[in-house]
Amino acid sequence: MAKQLPRVPAQTRSRRSPEPQPTAAPAHRWTFLTNHAHVLVVLHEHPAIVLREVALRVGITERAVQRIVADLEDGGYIAREKVGRSNRYRVLARLPLRHPIEAHRTIGDLLDLIAAAVK
Repeated sequence: MAKQLPRVPAQTRSRRSPEPQPTAAPAHRWTFLTNHAHVLVVLHEHPAIVLREVALRVGITERAVQRIVADLEDGGYIAREKVGRSNRYRVLARLPLRHPIEAHRTIGDLLDLIAAAVK
């Protein structure tokens, strides 16, 4: 014979799902820049940074950063130089942005815009 669960009185039952609890920092659903742009900005500002730290700053996984770095390197937007056991990244700022709408601008223009906003 199956064991029955105790009945919950009607006044304590809720038809609505519980309200989500607020978090300390609101989660961003989307941003104006892609993760590729975020990684590029971090590498430009900190050429000797380890990818684990890039992941923490951008808010994505280290594996995602590795894929993005590979994309940027394959596209010719960054150069990686081995320095001992570490890597040093150089952003090739003279290259144009990839989308036709902004292709008249360079990576350097984007980096300058973001750097100006930070200062």
